[in-house]
Amino acid sequence: MPKRSLAPYGTWSSPITSGLIVSETIALGAPRLSGAHVYWLEMRPQEGGRSVVVRRTPGGETADVTPPDFNVRTRVHEYGGGAFAVDGDTVYFSNFADGRLYRQHAAGPPKPLTPDGDVRYADAVVDKARGRLILVAEDHTGDSRYPVNTISAVPAGGGAHQVLVSGDDFYSNPRISPDGSKLAWLSWNHPGMPWDSTTLWAAPIRSDGSLGEAVKVAGGDGESVFQPEWSPDGVLHFVSDRTGWWNLYRVRGPRVEALCEMEAEFGLPQWVFGMSTYAFMYPGEIICSYSRDGLGHLARLGTASGDFDEIETPYTDISYLGATAGKAVFVGASPTKSAAVVLLDPASTRMQVLRRSSCVEIDPGYLSTPEPIEFPTEDHLTAHALFYPPANRDFAAAPGELPPLVVGSHGGPTSAFGSGLDLRVQYWTSRGFAVVNVNYGGSTGYGRGYRKRLEDKWGVVD
Repeated sequence: MPKRSLAPYGTWSSPITSGLIVSETIALGAPRLSGAHVYWLEMRPQEGGRSVVVRRTPGGETADVTPPDFNVRTRVHEYGGGAFAVDGDTVYFSNFADGRLYRQHAAGPPKPLTPDGDVRYADAVVDKARGRLILVAEDHTGDSRYPVNTISAVPAGGGAHQVLVSGDDFYSNPRISPDGSKLAWLSWNHPGMPWDSTTLWAAPIRSDGSLGEAVKVAGGDGESVFQPEWSPDGVLHFVSDRTGWWNLYRVRGPRVEALCEMEAEFGLPQWVFGMSTYAFMYPGEIICSYSRDGLGHLARLGTASGDFDEIETPYTDISYLGATAGKAVFVGASPTKSAAVVLLDPASTRMQVLRRSSCVEIDPGYLSTPEPIEFPTEDHLTAHALFYPPANRDFAAAPGELPPLVVGSHGGPTSAFGSGLDLRVQYWTSRGFAVVNVNYGGSTGYGRGYRKRLEDKWGVVD
């Protein structure tokens, strides 16, 4: 290793320039496994922010599914997400320009399913037994100042949406049991937000496709339920913060059982549709991601044995986790690598990068790795942050000298700084600055109590 030059902090030269920061990148999201194919969504700034469904074959060929004139995006709940679903080699998606739902089979052109009009669609699942999609519909055609949210069905052959569940202000996560006999979903109402109070419901699906009597499974005022899913053998699972932390649960008859009680977060603030922190490899085996001390982890959970085994990965920021028997897929990032779509073989823990958000390669000698820290704050409490020390393989400062410090504060009351590669941070650290990204009280990732600290105390906490 070459000898480092001695220079004051803040004066170091660096290859991480402002031009490099704004170099061509894409955003990756919502990977899906369908048969032997992997699908994901790419948001491309160089195409005006257009979002495109991409498919990768078992042979490694990658190609766009979405034609150039379409933008796979929805504005349900304004923030969107959950804009496409896959069934075999058929893709269903919401088109941003007209809000309509489309079906695209194999390499054919997209065909509209829903009529033209001011209705938006999101979070669709395929009801194969009845030839339809069950989804969240948001109807803006009425006289009310507020749109009407419902759980609705759209025929796979096309037609107007048919309301299945209505009456609450917001809905998400319609999920069909493997045998097609039941539907589960989440709902919540003003002024509650989904990270504060959501309710999980389940109802039988009648022979005519309508729903029977809905039963409250979990949630309500003061409990946030996240991501209901049915196991392959038909057991309803979900994430709840009823103990103060978003942990995994399942429904056994009239009882709700905790699967893994930890002071860690297996849930996320539901600003958008389609977020996923766990999936089923097999009926008795879950692969899950969780956050602790601001860093992401991946693990395997045996639902019968209770065994919880962490899977070693280079990734500290993990999202959009999905799985089928024998393989999993997610979007992962690390302090030294940009976000990527990653295919995982849990048996061998072999990981294959399918697509990176950026082709920029930076020598690790210029990259700083974050350290979770705590610091004392108001009311004798503790707050959290990620600390990045200065890092540059070519320079060092004089002994005893302290670096200037850049303090970051994220937007959004329930957001949080992640630990994936951020060249805006590395721009400073590679020049001899320290950076601390503060996950102030109100941030996600440190339990419900921490998340609620900001309530009625904006501008006061931390």
